[in-house]
Amino acid sequence: MIQINKIEEGVAAIDIGSQSYFVAVANQPVRQFGTFTGEIRQVAEYLRGQGVQRVAMEATGVYWIPLHDYLDSNSFEVTVFNGAGARNMPGRKTDVADCRAPFRAGHAMLHSHGLLHSCFIPPAEIRELRTYYRIREGHLESSTRCIHQMQKYLDLMNVRLHNVISQIHGVSGLRVIEAILAGERDAVRLAGLCDAQILKRKRPEVLASLEGTWDEHHLFGLRQALEGYRFFQAQMVACDREIERLLEELNQGKPPAPQTEGKKGTSKGTSKGRHNAPQIADLHGKLVTLCNGCDATVLPGISPTNLLKLVGEVGTDLSAWPTEKHFTAWLGLAPTRHESGKRRKRVKRRKTAAGQIFKEAVMGVASSKDQALGAFYRRIKGKKGPAVANTATARKIAELFYRAMTQGLEYVEEGVHRYDQRYREQSIRRVQKMAQQLGLTVVESTLEPAICAQVH
Repeated sequence: MIQINKIEEGVAAIDIGSQSYFVAVANQPVRQFGTFTGEIRQVAEYLRGQGVQRVAMEATGVYWIPLHDYLDSNSFEVTVFNGAGARNMPGRKTDVADCRAPFRAGHAMLHSHGLLHSCFIPPAEIRELRTYYRIREGHLESSTRCIHQMQKYLDLMNVRLHNVISQIHGVSGLRVIEAILAGERDAVRLAGLCDAQILKRKRPEVLASLEGTWDEHHLFGLRQALEGYRFFQAQMVACDREIERLLEELNQGKPPAPQTEGKKGTSKGTSKGRHNAPQIADLHGKLVTLCNGCDATVLPGISPTNLLKLVGEVGTDLSAWPTEKHFTAWLGLAPTRHESGKRRKRVKRRKTAAGQIFKEAVMGVASSKDQALGAFYRRIKGKKGPAVANTATARKIAELFYRAMTQGLEYVEEGVHRYDQRYREQSIRRVQKMAQQLGLTVVESTLEPAICAQVH
């Protein structure tokens, strides 16, 4: 008979804090260690001396990562779990109680009986790739804030150029800003720095927008914002170089991916995104090689940039999720349900970085006129709104991504007309079934829908 309040031999639990680790093993009092590198080595020696092979720890901020990596590299079987999985334990909550709780179901006891589910942790090289691209995303956000600051100070000087041209941080906009900061005030000369196509269509508007007040403190703010924008753009380029180096290292010894003209990545592998795409030569080819020849960019909404982000989040081996339903549930894209007897309640979907990438991919699909998923998005949007439609479409893209990565299935676009035809056939079967239940007969009209509406 299993004693549920007993910690089994060879199992330990560690409660993670910013300054202390609380370690519990069977038949021993809870030991407290510091978090310095030398003390992490002491934790490993203590566990080895107690005959521990399996260790459980809660994913607390980033504090668990150094201890996890050290124990994992020293042949311990480490389980990092979400604290929500053990949140319903009875009793008062303390760090010591978290890791042992001799008379309650503590973390060590739960882990020793296999009741804690491990979080997904990618391999070390994938975590390195994720670090680079997340740093890049942070620089991109900071760069965007600098663009907003430039627009703000131009507004304060009543220079409304960004209301006339689409991108103030484009080539024309930056030329004008640099000339303003260099002391140029003549609207005609400033307008001459814009692209010829802009002047051909909007010359009067450009000239009118370049008359301002030129206050010194606002010019200072504009200069600071421009310098910040350039700095973060340079930081993004540095991240691109590190990503490119890592991809080349990971692809050593692998056969190169075949050139694929006409897809979202050209033979040079650069994304067709207008702005902020990684400046990496043959990015598409490098990613396909890393994915062992699987080209997920053929899927709707998945560009080489999105594929880079997804590989950084979930890696190239999706065997951690047995089915696509497990995968979409982990992403936070699957419908949630909580039932207990007659009680049913809504459970808020969890938000994940990988799930957000699939939701961003929907933006390129929603406006498409010839893709089946675009028609699906618009149908759900008309019934339940854009938020539900975005999540539902993201879930379908995630399922296609899972199938492509695990089974190597090629995606074939069926088109809007085929989708509409299939949906009509499904609707007819549904109406016929309802009519049969009510004892009615459905007669299909040979008239056009518009004529039928006039007759009725």
